[in-house]
Amino acid sequence: MQEERQYFMCGEYRLEGLLGQGSSGKGAIITHPHPLYGGDMYNNIVNAIRWAYHRKGYTTLRFNFRGVGMSQGSYGEGVGEQEDILAAIEFLRGSGCEEIDLAGYSFGAWVIACGLENYKDVKRIVMVSPPAAFLQFDMDGVDPRIGLVITGSRDDIAPPSLVEKLVENWNPQAQFKIVQGSDHFYWGNEHAVTEAIEEYLEKVI
Repeated sequence: MQEERQYFMCGEYRLEGLLGQGSSGKGAIITHPHPLYGGDMYNNIVNAIRWAYHRKGYTTLRFNFRGVGMSQGSYGEGVGEQEDILAAIEFLRGSGCEEIDLAGYSFGAWVIACGLENYKDVKRIVMVSPPAAFLQFDMDGVDPRIGLVITGSRDDIAPPSLVEKLVENWNPQAQFKIVQGSDHFYWGNEHAVTEAIEEYLEKVI
């Protein structure tokens, strides 16, 4: 899928993204790992997530949080990044997407979880390796929009035992997928993430 570089505003900051046009009228915003540890929109799992949505006809937007790559600003400790996601939702809706999903990997999943109450118009949410052993998840109440959570069997940042507890709190009906043999970075197992998301989307579309 051909992607075009796009820029959109979040308050005073101009953020950098890559937009891939789909055919379904649906869109997916994909958020990247921790900016202070080299995370950006070119990450291998961000790309693996993008491919899953692309194959199902979604318009995809992966973007760099504030202070990353060509995005203006500086690290927002997860709070500013929630504003970035809201700006991305507005941008994607302005691009013609009537239905929008969120999919986050690692830090990107944490930012989504922290701002759930603000993303009122989002249809579905996918979490890949929410970093339960690294960051605090303070979310009260079930959110049925969280439909799929993925982690690796050897992921020490998002250990299956801790992530499973998150899933029970978030949505006991959500699918919980463990990729055998994978650590937090999924090197060589990116396809398993793509396939898990595709299978999930086939059931909910």
